[in-house]
This record gives sequence, structure tokens and C-alpha cells, in this order.
Amino acid sequence: MARREAGFTLLEMLVALAVFSLAALALVRLQGVTLRTAADLDSKALGQIVARNLMVEVQTDPIPPSVGQDDGNIENGGRRWHWTRIVKPTDDRRLLQVDLTVEGQPSASPVVLSFVRVVE
Repeated sequence: MARREAGFTLLEMLVALAVFSLAALALVRLQGVTLRTAADLDSKALGQIVARNLMVEVQTDPIPPSVGQDDGNIENGGRRWHWTRIVKPTDDRRLLQVDLTVEGQPSASPVVLSFVRVVE
């Protein structure tokens, strides 16, 4: 009787390589999604900081903003941000409603912040 060599057959190696390739591909795709999500969260967090800074400027300015829409650009965190401010009167004449929208990258969703400003 002929003695059989110990080891894997070519078919077994191909199946193992296919399974490993599928697992590696899934991990690479997961890493891509994770990186995109982290970048979106970073952009969103920085956008919220920009919106809050603009809110503080409106709240601390001795002259209240005029009713209507205003917009502009600001640089913060090494990025350029476009903001839009809509000021509306409320039922109470001593208060103004302010809606701020801050947009950074075109692919990211805008940050919207609404607050009330006291008119003295």
C-alpha cells in the first residue's frame, strides 16, 4: 500500500482562501464606513461649536439683530462655514426668535440652532 502524504489539497486551500477573502473584504468595508462616520461626527461637532459661537455673539451684542434674514461666512477650526440667520418677532415684543443654520461641507447635514433673544 502506498503511503498518503499529510497536508491540504488544492481544493481545501482554495475554499479557505475564498472564506478569508470574504472576511477581509467585509472588514475593509466596515473600516470605510467607520471612517466616514467619524468624519461626519467631527464636522457636525465643529458645526455646533460654530453655531453656538454665533449664538453667543447675538446674545451678547448690545444692539439686537434686525428682523429678517442675514448670512455670511466664517472661518473656524481651519474650515470655512456658511451661516444663515433668520430673526422673527414673537408675540412678546421684548423677545426675538433667532434661527441659525451653519453649513460646512456640502456632504454634511447643516446644524440648526434656534433660540430667543431679549430686546431691552
